[in-house]
Amino acid sequence: MTNEEMQRIKNATDGLPAYEYIANNIDTIDTDTLGVVTDLLMQTDLNGQFCVSAARYLSTIDASRFADTIDKLVKGAIDRDKERRYIGDLLESLWGKDYAERAQSLISSDDNFRRIYKRVFPDRL
Repeated sequence: MTNEEMQRIKNATDGLPAYEYIANNIDTIDTDTLGVVTDLLMQTDLNGQFCVSAARYLSTIDASRFADTIDKLVKGAIDRDKERRYIGDLLESLWGKDYAERAQSLISSDDNFRRIYKRVFPDRL
């Protein structure tokens, strides 16, 4: 990552530059750089939109390789998306089309799922 790229991400008013960096460099990004960019994304993404997008993207690319980063992004999205505009998209993207049928099992085994499900469907618990 160049100093110019780092400055652009640090000076951003939203998470878009960090998300773009991840997407544009996914084939070459190392773990340390991904960690730094993820931290910067979370600092600048105030409503969770780019945390959700990055989590979904990384899950599509390689869910097991990026599991720790996805977990961090999901937690950040849950904390930031107060209006529940974006986190609902994570349910199917991360837990599959059949997440609703497996909801009770997922609620007891996955804290991120439980927190999202509780926010998106408060009347179903």
